[in-house]
Amino acid sequence: MIVVTTPTGQIGSQVLGRLIEGGEPVRVIARDPARLADHVRERVEVVKGSHGDRDVVDQAFDGADAVFWLAAADPRAESLEAAFVDFTRPACEAFENRGVERVVGISALGRGTAENAGHVSASLAMDELIGASGVNYRALVMPSFMDNLLWQAKSIVDDGVFFGPLSGDLKAPTCANRDIAAAAARLLLDSSWGGVADVPVLGPEDLSQHDLAEIMSDVLGRPVRYQRIPMEAVREQQLAIGRSEAVAQGMVDMMAAKEAGLDNVQPRTPEATTPTTFRQWCEDVLKPAVAS
Repeated sequence: MIVVTTPTGQIGSQVLGRLIEGGEPVRVIARDPARLADHVRERVEVVKGSHGDRDVVDQAFDGADAVFWLAAADPRAESLEAAFVDFTRPACEAFENRGVERVVGISALGRGTAENAGHVSASLAMDELIGASGVNYRALVMPSFMDNLLWQAKSIVDDGVFFGPLSGDLKAPTCANRDIAAAAARLLLDSSWGGVADVPVLGPEDLSQHDLAEIMSDVLGRPVRYQRIPMEAVREQQLAIGRSEAVAQGMVDMMAAKEAGLDNVQPRTPEATTPTTFRQWCEDVLKPAVAS
């Protein structure tokens, strides 16, 4: 039995689809089971509730061999420790109490180098907590996601511009959600590994923000440019959409760490190189999104 958290999320839903295709018995934890597609609900067991709830994870992990873990960080949390580490504590207790063998989690690059890196530091602290629980653990560690650009699809369509606080010429890796899901599903379906380790998911190339704009322009057939904004503007945007002070500042600290080269520390090996290029992602995901 494999348990999937965030089964309706951008990554969790794709992990779930791959596991169903693999024929394994799957159980999901869902706050709102109605958001699951009918064909999915017919194939899985559903435990209703939050995977930050002790009773919910205790029920969901009963008889489970493996768990896909993605912390659903509360955007209004009073601290990043509360959003990532405290949220995960009940699950760590349930891993041990219910005899879960393997956990695959979503995390970030920067282990050993990320200090005061906001959400990244909190994710890595969460990894430490899970690893200390005694369960076999693989943390998928990633740079920024290509799919995050979908949040700016309207601006790209209407104004031909996307925004960010990073230097326009800073080259860094970026990865696609579908490659993250593929890596997670592969590990969840493989019972041969043990211990605690990171699994980098780096995409196939390092690109700058200006590179991204050039590729988007070519694929979409319209001019797209990158506009850099101050770090303080990131904080203001986060607060404007209801993020807490701690969560907003955590985003600023994370982006400042990326500007300082956080995502460039991990060397790209063949094992860490995932297949989806940014151009292919634009063709398959961004172009249909902006056309709808």
